[in-house]
Amino acid sequence: MKLLSFLNYDPQESSPQYLEDLATGYWFSEVFFTAVDLDIFTLLDPEGMTASQIAGVLDCHCQGVKRFLEALRALGLLNCDGHVFYNTKISAQYLVKGKKNYQGNSILWRKYLSSSWRDLAKCLKAGTRVSFPPSQEEPWELNIRIRRYISAMDNVARTKIQEILAIFQDMWLEGEILDVGAGSGTVAAGFLERFSSMKATLMDLPAVLEYARELMAERGLGYRVTTCPADILKPWPIGKRLFGLVILSNIIHAYGEKEVIRILARARDCLGPDGFLVIHDFFMEHRPEKAALFDLNMFINTYNGKVFAGKWVEEYLKSLGLCVTGLIPLATDTAVIIASQNENALARLSLDSTARLISRIKALGFRNVYPLSVKDIHVVDWADVRCRFGCKLYGKHHCPPNSPPPQKTRELLGDYVNALLLEGEPPARTFQQRVLQAEREAFKVNFYKAFAYWAGPCAICSTCTTDGVCRNTRDTRPSMEGAGIDVFETARRAGITLRTLEKKDDFIKYLALLLLE
Repeated sequence: MKLLSFLNYDPQESSPQYLEDLATGYWFSEVFFTAVDLDIFTLLDPEGMTASQIAGVLDCHCQGVKRFLEALRALGLLNCDGHVFYNTKISAQYLVKGKKNYQGNSILWRKYLSSSWRDLAKCLKAGTRVSFPPSQEEPWELNIRIRRYISAMDNVARTKIQEILAIFQDMWLEGEILDVGAGSGTVAAGFLERFSSMKATLMDLPAVLEYARELMAERGLGYRVTTCPADILKPWPIGKRLFGLVILSNIIHAYGEKEVIRILARARDCLGPDGFLVIHDFFMEHRPEKAALFDLNMFINTYNGKVFAGKWVEEYLKSLGLCVTGLIPLATDTAVIIASQNENALARLSLDSTARLISRIKALGFRNVYPLSVKDIHVVDWADVRCRFGCKLYGKHHCPPNSPPPQKTRELLGDYVNALLLEGEPPARTFQQRVLQAEREAFKVNFYKAFAYWAGPCAICSTCTTDGVCRNTRDTRPSMEGAGIDVFETARRAGITLRTLEKKDDFIKYLALLLLE
């Protein structure tokens, strides 16, 4: 599916198209909201309908409906065969009411929140949210709002839990679960369904737990679940019980630092000796554009909620005496941090070491990090010629002919399978210092052969020696071009758009290659 341009900003793009796409971003969401609100995708399941048939069901004008359906087709949500429109795979899986992975409640909750975003300028002036729920809300109105919110979060959690469970796929968990701020209880339910001997305690406000009990009963898990009505900001009414699994899923972003510190400390206090504390949330290091916007969403719609840096959470957990995995990015827009009192317990988790490394490298300040098969590194025999004829740095310490020749590069790559391509920005020295940090991070997590190249000449020292002998061989690395690597073709194979510069002041994308294993 085509990536929307405002989700894929290219700093080398000189036209204002990116700005135009940003300005019209609401067109996409309004079309989508309307389609879900009208239940278009459920109407089309499974055999499809014509525009006139849909217009008849909706009591709408046929010509307008046809144009609307064509817009949905342009967004990749519908297909058309002749005059019949039908769902694409993603629509059939997630947008048909009644199906297991239905996301419509979550999408319509986003629509509900969209009106408060129009108060952003007022929030900036006030320094806090300016829109609040009705102060004299009737109990039945509050109940409807709570259930709408819990249903929305349940839709999201049903897909997230499958990613989280994969981390525990090679182990067997026993004991009790404490799901703090449980909402629908879907995350706990996922663990209960995977590990048949576990039981769960759901902790949340009474009105939320009433709905959670209904949902658990529908899943056939009611007999394995107890509820604990509580305000999680106050002392938890669980006595001295210890749990094998404590869950904080999409909880910490709802609060400020002082509250989160108390929540994490209480979670530690009720964690069994070999138990796991699972923190699932948005974090600034993972999908930073989405995280930054979600942080604004918290600014607009909560009292003091925010998106935390994963590094901050990790350091505080360590200060509590816990061992920590570091940030575990999910394939979606959230990530997980897992802590335990027992370091050996963490060693049993099924973790993607490369994905975790990418997260750590991004946190160093790189714009992006791309996994790359070594087979896609394009080594050519003409690169050093371009260096010799056309570059004033030819003959410098780490440029041709003082850099590994193409044949040596090919031989060296033969000992590797996987690599990363790192994308950053000027200045060169700062970028190269970060590359060295990335190489060290890789080495520390057992990629013992980690070795970096960077595009362009070495700039690691403020002053280069003039006698032809490098005094800083510890920190310098070969130039990609000087070693025979076609940077443009390798970048293209990694999915990076790279352009030659028309003007001296055009934006330069800095790239580096990090060989892993």
